[in-house]
Amino acid sequence: MKQSLYPPSRLVIEDIVRRALLEDVAHGDPTTEATIAAGSLGEAAVVARHPQIISGLIVLEAVYALLDTAVQVAPRRADGERAEAGAEVARVRGPSASILVGERVALNFMQRMGGVATLTGRYASCLPAGSQTRITDTRKTTPGLRALERYAVRCGGGINHRENLGSAVLIKDNHIAAAGGVADAIARARARAPHTSRIECEVDTLEQLDLALAAGADILLIDNFDDEAAAEAVRRVGGRALVEASGGIRPERVRALAEAGVDVISVGALTHSAPAVDLGLDWR
Repeated sequence: MKQSLYPPSRLVIEDIVRRALLEDVAHGDPTTEATIAAGSLGEAAVVARHPQIISGLIVLEAVYALLDTAVQVAPRRADGERAEAGAEVARVRGPSASILVGERVALNFMQRMGGVATLTGRYASCLPAGSQTRITDTRKTTPGLRALERYAVRCGGGINHRENLGSAVLIKDNHIAAAGGVADAIARARARAPHTSRIECEVDTLEQLDLALAAGADILLIDNFDDEAAAEAVRRVGGRALVEASGGIRPERVRALAEAGVDVISVGALTHSAPAVDLGLDWR
């Protein structure tokens, strides 16, 4: 495990896994109960079907720790590592029935998390060498799985945006509309926000950017700006605030935005549209 990945608390992981197991195993497993002899022992390997970045070994371990402490999980890779097609990611040994009961829940988590990590890695790989620009996620996460998906983003080389609504002040377009304008929204946020909190404001045009900058925003979220407009936004800001670009950004645009001087590129697709990776549990 890479220490810099900062996995979620074991309590958080176990709470998520317990709910998933209840969903799948609450009424037993008559197939396994009927076909597997009592006391049978087995061994299986988690295998990557195609190249991917691994994420979710911590959940694999939690699934079997909750199901049956007699099952042993032996990782062959670490979360955040790349695995080629056919690579053995982990071995699972112990009571055959318990291995089979936990198979789908464990793979569901690992395939989802690996998909997020792999897509994040694709975006991060597009940054120019030595770039200080960050690739971040958003709050567009699967309900109940945010902690795991944010961890998967870190496994892929990304950085997390705000954890939840209470962790940062981020004025969006609807806040601006409801407050009566950019300047009013920022002034009210500044009056209410703790002295330790920076004020971020989303802007849709260069004119709004000028207003937000004049009002004292610390971070400007330029939404759906093309590359030329993004470069102009960075020029106008001139280092007086951080610039975050967002809005349907594809990997092909990452280099241009980073070279323009954008500080942060936030990508909702990392968590709302990442395709699952293919992993299998192969009996040995």
